[in-house]
Order: sequence, then C-alpha cells, then structure tokens
Amino acid sequence: MKSILIVDDEVNNRLLLEEILEGFKEQGVEILLAEDGAQALDIIVSKKPNLVFLDIMMPEINGYQVCNIVKGDFKLSDIYIVLLTARGQEKDKNRGLEALCDKYITKPFSFKEVLTTAENVLELKNC
Repeated sequence: MKSILIVDDEVNNRLLLEEILEGFKEQGVEILLAEDGAQALDIIVSKKPNLVFLDIMMPEINGYQVCNIVKGDFKLSDIYIVLLTARGQEKDKNRGLEALCDKYITKPFSFKEVLTTAENVLELKNC
C-alpha cells in the first residue's frame, strides 16, 4: 500500500494538506499524520511512507533534522521528502538541499504543485 505522511506542528496545516490529498485515498493511498519530528521519525521507520510533506519549523526536532536522519542516518533514500515551509530565502533552500530533501516548496503553496508532486511520486492520478 502506498502512503503519504504529513508532518506539521500546526493542526490547520495538517488538515489542509490532508484535504488536498484526500482524493488519493480512493486509490488505496494511506494518509498518515504527525505533529512533530519525533513522531514523524517513528512513523517513517515503522510505515516507510512513499512521500513525506515535512514542515521545517517545529519544536525539538525540526524538518531539516528529520530529513538528515531519514536520508543520511537511516539511508532511506527511496522515501521522497518535500520540505514545505514559510522559509523561502535562498539560504533556507540551500540548507534543505544539504539535508538531502527531494523538493522544497514554500508557503503559501500551490495546491496544484502539491497534487502534481504526489501524483508523480506515487505514479497515480488524483481523483
């Protein structure tokens, strides 16, 4: 089963992304939610989602750290990680690339870009 993990400490952001991506549920895609980096790491290790939409600015373990741990320490390069953040400066994007993220999207984000990214990664069309 394919799955998407949404990680954001703001409940409204999680709900918005879940709503945008809910059409994939009809195709058997599981939508997983995490409210912080530690919870995200637990889910990534246990469920190995295909795609992770990951906020950067979170308490304790931030998105950069999660990405570094998943891609570097855990060597889970097959998990596609999108850093989804309000931090849009070039230095922030470079830091995201250094953390080995696959894509960097700034907020406010385009619903179409989120959907297109999910369609491409999951090799599905949104209903």
